[in-house]
Amino acid sequence: MTDFNWTRQQFHLPDGVIYLDGNSLGPLPKATPARVARVMQPEWQELLIGGWNTAGWHRLPEALGDRIAAMIGAEPGHVAVGDTLSIKVYQALAAALALRPERRVILSDTGNFPSDLYIAEGLARMLGRGYRLVTVAPEAVADRLGDDVAVMMLTEVDYRTGRRHDMAALTAQAHAAGALALWDLAHSFGALPVDLTGCDVDFAAGCTYKYINAGPGAPAFVYVAPRHADLADTVLQGWQGHEAPFAFDPAYRPAAGVQRLRVGTPAVLQLAGLDAALDVWENVDIAEVRARSMALSERFLAGVEAACPMLELGSPRDPEARGSQISFRHAEGYAVMQALISRGVIGDFRAPDVLRFGIAPLYIGEAEIDAAVAILAEVMAEGLWDRPEFKARAEVT
Repeated sequence: MTDFNWTRQQFHLPDGVIYLDGNSLGPLPKATPARVARVMQPEWQELLIGGWNTAGWHRLPEALGDRIAAMIGAEPGHVAVGDTLSIKVYQALAAALALRPERRVILSDTGNFPSDLYIAEGLARMLGRGYRLVTVAPEAVADRLGDDVAVMMLTEVDYRTGRRHDMAALTAQAHAAGALALWDLAHSFGALPVDLTGCDVDFAAGCTYKYINAGPGAPAFVYVAPRHADLADTVLQGWQGHEAPFAFDPAYRPAAGVQRLRVGTPAVLQLAGLDAALDVWENVDIAEVRARSMALSERFLAGVEAACPMLELGSPRDPEARGSQISFRHAEGYAVMQALISRGVIGDFRAPDVLRFGIAPLYIGEAEIDAAVAILAEVMAEGLWDRPEFKARAEVT
């Protein structure tokens, strides 16, 4: 049974802050500084380049991949860690398209994260030969699956609204249409149970800096189903994806399985941060996290709707139909969020008008939810957001 009082104690949260933005960047686990410092001293400081062998730096992507695999219902040895989520989506999409060479359509939805759509557009343009990205409304994806679709590329949980796709059903429908399924787990991993094997997913990718709390710029990961692992081709033929990287062979020979999707030198300091963050999850039941998340989100939703009728719900009302976040719409959403942040309630804003609040039960409980509702009600009732300093857009929103 998950002890949420214990998990709360594993994170550093500044005094006076209610952090409802873990869906964008998780807080610092208390164990992370020492874990990263250990890489610098004594490992890097004393071992120098010997750390790659003696301290096991080179094998971290594989070891961490297996830890992540256990959390997302993936087979051991089929998750590789490293690089960014954009790179991993690009690699997975390229590999999936190569497995359906007679088809030319990448199918996604209009609510998908823009970066994923940019990647698909760029890859289609580079490939030429009639490749194209087609987007439809989220609820219309199943109806658009046809014999021209090579890959269905979706994000399970919508970054803006929290709307959740049915991964199992849509994957089965894609397969019935002869397409492959690629899932982005950015807002799923650490927020709700994921079962890639049970859903028969072909490819998946995700990040670790949100609900997993591995730190800004923390490494991404990619999953390749066993049936594709030794067939997957990728346009990014990095030296770490070579069968024998230290043979320095001028000809590329892909490594076995998912390790061929490694690219460049592992970012050891970031991997150490991820390693520390995953330690917390060794003591967590994700089903219990999901149940608590839904209860807290329902509490937040009821409180906000009772106290702030001028805010419009931007997320599905059914908690089963959304991830671990609640969104509200307001014409001055950016200013409202800045006013909240100035009063210690940290959420975030997504254009054009969305106030987004992430519910992370590892360190958020009923007291924080109720306090956040009270502060939001005060900001709205008194128009505290209507000040010039709250309307000046920062570079990062």
